[in-house]
Amino acid sequence: MREALIVWGGWSGHEPEQCAAIIRTMLEEDGFKVYVENTTEAFADPSIRDLSLIVPIFTMSKIEKEELSNLTAAVEGGVGLAGYHGGMGDAFRDAVDYQFMVGGQWVAHPGNIIDYRVNITRPDDPVMAGIESFPYHSEQYYMHVDPSNEVLATTTFTGEHAAWIDGVTMPVVWKRKHGQGRVFYSSLGHVASEFAVPQMNTILRRGMNWAAR
Repeated sequence: MREALIVWGGWSGHEPEQCAAIIRTMLEEDGFKVYVENTTEAFADPSIRDLSLIVPIFTMSKIEKEELSNLTAAVEGGVGLAGYHGGMGDAFRDAVDYQFMVGGQWVAHPGNIIDYRVNITRPDDPVMAGIESFPYHSEQYYMHVDPSNEVLATTTFTGEHAAWIDGVTMPVVWKRKHGQGRVFYSSLGHVASEFAVPQMNTILRRGMNWAAR
């Protein structure tokens, strides 16, 4: 049986505990044995190197050096890493080794909660199968991203809330490798209620299963 670890915490505005419960149910339905922890100390446990998947839901906050080194070593060794929005893409802002592994870091969401469009760029990828481009109502993440990411979906900024980024196309969903580990990220999912959006839910669910070894 595949085993997954969800580690939640950090900024409460992203509803990490509620989202962790949703993701736990998703993974259990997909046949995973799921462990849930609410402290970054879980990343320091040597046994995480035997897992199939790690899902961080930990916006901002701090991670200790030994916790991060064990986490990155686990992924380099083949453990999958998957997550979404700020829980993975805006965690541990001062930890560049973490950002190197994730493949991106949040820097802005101009206009805060707005209407925008998610454009599917790889409809041939199994994660995106049957999903067409769709409207979305949430924070439109502006991120600093790794050019080696394999981008599956993007969004284009209008410039309405920051004129100088008018027309910028930004990755929304990507996958990548970090050592032997598969890494998956989606910037969708500001709060727990967004899991009710079928496209958001399906993309993340498939991405987690893809990342898991």
